[in-house]
Amino acid sequence: MEAFVFLSAKFEIVQVIDQLNNTKKTLFSFEILPPLKGKSIESIYEGIDPLMEFNPAFINVTYHREEFIYKKRTQGFLEKIAIKKRPGTVGICAAIKHKYNVEAIPHLICGGFTKEETENALIDLHFLGIDNVLALRGDPIKTERHFVAEDGGNTYAKDLVEQIVDLNQGKYIDEEIENATPTNFSIGVAGYPEKHFESPNLLSDVKRLKEKIDAGAHYVVTQLFFDNERFFNFVKLCRVEGIEVPIIPGIKPISSLRHISFLPKFFNIDLPAALTDQLDQCKTNEDVRKVGTAWAIQQSKELVEFGSPCIHYYTMGRSKTVRTIANEVFG
Repeated sequence: MEAFVFLSAKFEIVQVIDQLNNTKKTLFSFEILPPLKGKSIESIYEGIDPLMEFNPAFINVTYHREEFIYKKRTQGFLEKIAIKKRPGTVGICAAIKHKYNVEAIPHLICGGFTKEETENALIDLHFLGIDNVLALRGDPIKTERHFVAEDGGNTYAKDLVEQIVDLNQGKYIDEEIENATPTNFSIGVAGYPEKHFESPNLLSDVKRLKEKIDAGAHYVVTQLFFDNERFFNFVKLCRVEGIEVPIIPGIKPISSLRHISFLPKFFNIDLPAALTDQLDQCKTNEDVRKVGTAWAIQQSKELVEFGSPCIHYYTMGRSKTVRTIANEVFG
């Protein structure tokens, strides 16, 4: 089954991508959010079921780190309490593999984890047969102006990649472990066609991406973008800098009036003038959804023509719009 072998072994990715490119086939994948604490996993299945007819190559599951709240205690003291609003990433990945027989890829982040905790999480994933991860630094929590690594944790995504590669070679933190069984993780990392907001320029950002690839990452999934020319330029620059691994574009259709201002601000991206001209005419969320869907369909068709090995859709827990797009592009 092609969708399963796409990421089934860490040394097979480029070979499979090359094979698919020879047949001019672009794969379909998407990302989901864990449900809010207290919600059933059925909400996840309801978002996945409508997209299964398009034979997704893999499904990414985001990880949401802890947030902190302060509760008043006696004598005016404040107690700092850590909470997680969307737990369950590992369990959801295991459930997806069991229910759909599709490769589920958890996000693994630096923030909030020591290296030992990261190692233990990787061991759990390995025991569950989840051998693919997306290695990310992660964002700062709301109470931090800048990202702060956990004491004894990984500071950059490159460091996280290196730790995973060590496990793939049977190297654990405890150097006294003998005859350790190596893991077989395939490692994805993030790319930014419009640069990471902390980078001074795109070239500098691509050089940081090259460090992650040199550390042992096997493929790249990009942040969402709305201007394909930005992606084409990003791929060209990556190739010039010696990045030869598959680069998978990430697409998020605009589907509400709120998205028009929220997405550029939150993800530090631009909306093309041609798109904003159309959005300026929209009065309702349904108007925006129609414009956003049509734009994403055209984006996707251009990316298929460009030869993208896969197109990755950010569903944000809503599959209706992505299903409409996939039906036009992959149906």
